[in-house]
Amino acid sequence: MRIEYDDQDDILHIEFSKEPIVKDVSHGWNVNVGYAAHGIAEITILDAKADGYWPLENLKDLLPKAA
Repeated sequence: MRIEYDDQDDILHIEFSKEPIVKDVSHGWNVNVGYAAHGIAEITILDAKADGYWPLENLKDLLPKAA
């Protein structure tokens, strides 16, 4: 799992897998989910801090579960 936040553009990108993306689905104007053949590969959120998605309050809890 890899989490990147671009402070200048307020974009949060969470990568769960390096598998190729086979399908992209938008959930509203600012959330995009990239699906690989075996499930969710990545999530991208625009205006992440402005909409309350960043910082992740439970990041310490999420990381061990993702490994």
